[in-house]
Amino acid sequence: MTEPSDGIPPQVGAPARRALERAGYLRLSQLAGASEAELRRLHGMGPKALGILRDALAAQGMSCGRE
Repeated sequence: MTEPSDGIPPQVGAPARRALERAGYLRLSQLAGASEAELRRLHGMGPKALGILRDALAAQGMSCGRE
């Protein structure tokens, strides 16, 4: 399975993807500036999606901002 052009892994479910979009996070690289607390507050962002995003960022040498 290939990743969409936004870089957000396809394993991130539709509810989390919609939550990211509503919050203005349209590309994986934009998440590097977000705190994990901010992402956890998004409706639809569960621990599984957060873990997938964290791993995808780490694979590109980035990370979510820490509290």
